[in-house]
Amino acid sequence: MIVVSGPGGVGKGTVVQALRRRHPDLAVSISATTRPRRPGEVDGEHYHFVDRRTFLDMVERGEFLEWAEFNGNLYGTPWSSIADAVADGQVVVLEIDVQGAASVRRREEEVGDVEATLVFIDPPSWEALEDRLRHRGSEDEDSIAARLRIGRLEMDQASAFDHRVLNDTVDAAVSRLDRILAGTPQA
Repeated sequence: MIVVSGPGGVGKGTVVQALRRRHPDLAVSISATTRPRRPGEVDGEHYHFVDRRTFLDMVERGEFLEWAEFNGNLYGTPWSSIADAVADGQVVVLEIDVQGAASVRRREEEVGDVEATLVFIDPPSWEALEDRLRHRGSEDEDSIAARLRIGRLEMDQASAFDHRVLNDTVDAAVSRLDRILAGTPQA
């Protein structure tokens, strides 16, 4: 299992989509969330969009590998989105926040029912990250400010990851992820 994480707005989704185009055999998990859909997002393709009560019921039933609250919304990786792929021997890619990645690492160490390689996606600069968040056009100024505060804390946790990948361009970031998948990250 490859866990791709980093601060909001760093381009995790774009990088994972490009990786998937290069490697259609990869299984990409689809997270559940309570946040509202952004324009163009499709339920079951980008996320499983659920209400808060449904999400909390799923938590109580143990339906998540990991889950966390981020900026007032709940996000989680349903076991159902990865179980079949893992059983078939596929490499599963999880695109999750830094808090979720830490939960996967704890589960790996404490329970031992998952094996994960954690990859932190770095922005080319703090200014570039802020610019990406502002130009997405999907959030108000208060939400952007909160994401930036959280992003600073997330950047401080990057050293806990197995690998760091600079997202200066999508192609370069995907090439770096290719090397990690091949077991030659420094090549």
